[in-house]
Amino acid sequence: MKIQFAPLNVPLRRRLQTAAVLQWVFSFLGLAQFCLAAFVLLAVSDWWIAALLYAGWLWLDWDTPTSGGRRSHWLRRWSVWRYFRDYFPLELVKTVDLDPTQNYIFGFHPHGVLVAGAFGNFCTEATGFSRLFPGLRSHLLMLPFWFRVPFFRDYIMCGGLVSSSKSSLSHLLSRPEGGNVAVIAVGGAPEALDARPGALTLQVKNRKGFIKMALKHGAQLVPVFSFGENELFDQMENPTGSSLRRLQNRLQSIMGIAMPLFHARGVFQYSFGLVPYRKPVHTVVGKPIPVTRSACPTSEDIDGLHSVYLQNLVDLFEQNKNLYGLEEHQHLAFI
Repeated sequence: MKIQFAPLNVPLRRRLQTAAVLQWVFSFLGLAQFCLAAFVLLAVSDWWIAALLYAGWLWLDWDTPTSGGRRSHWLRRWSVWRYFRDYFPLELVKTVDLDPTQNYIFGFHPHGVLVAGAFGNFCTEATGFSRLFPGLRSHLLMLPFWFRVPFFRDYIMCGGLVSSSKSSLSHLLSRPEGGNVAVIAVGGAPEALDARPGALTLQVKNRKGFIKMALKHGAQLVPVFSFGENELFDQMENPTGSSLRRLQNRLQSIMGIAMPLFHARGVFQYSFGLVPYRKPVHTVVGKPIPVTRSACPTSEDIDGLHSVYLQNLVDLFEQNKNLYGLEEHQHLAFI
């Protein structure tokens, strides 16, 4: 394979952008393991008392990820996130104003490999979420497993990430004065296994838990489509029924997380590596779907609202696809 090396005269600004994205990739793939190893080493060192004190703090703080988290406006405004934004670049697009006295569920599609659009737009202020939607606080839901890792949990909560458990979502949506936005990558880990350039298939047809929670709390539903999300990485061929796909599905059922074998470019060459491609990502926030609160929603209520949500998602995609490089014949498919 012929390797295409990066030129030596790359501007400093672009090098900083690549460094910002590289640390983000590391935070997804290796930071949790690094934090866990650091805690173990601290516990067996002469500084074991620090590990013991942190363990006590962890016990006292155990429920914070399910109680709204602990966001840091300072961290969300780090300058590194602006370089991260400009690498692709990322853009957050508002279509309508949202009432800050309401609580919302943002259904984020597609999941992509590393949900770059969801992180950049809703866990940082690089694309101006608070400016575009004044009075609202975004919270990206993440698997509960990650909030059990020492130190790592504290870091991700600073960005506004919270547990994806039902109790966590209920806490966000039950805020009486409103203003909370729960961002859910509806396709979840299984959808990541199909994330590759050109993919427009969403795993949403049988995912109705977020619909039920919206009904129980009267939270408005907002479809969000991130154009370009699937263009950031290539992935090894893993069609349904293949040995690789069966292994990935098995690991996902055991561990709860997807294991896509993805690749893109490197730091000093463009032929292979784990750094995403420089492809624009436009995350479009649709109009809210009014939801009438129902303490005990029936199956008919859930199915009816789910159908309305899917139609709104299709409308959002069709109205914007030509603006962001897609052809008229390209359409969403639901599985």
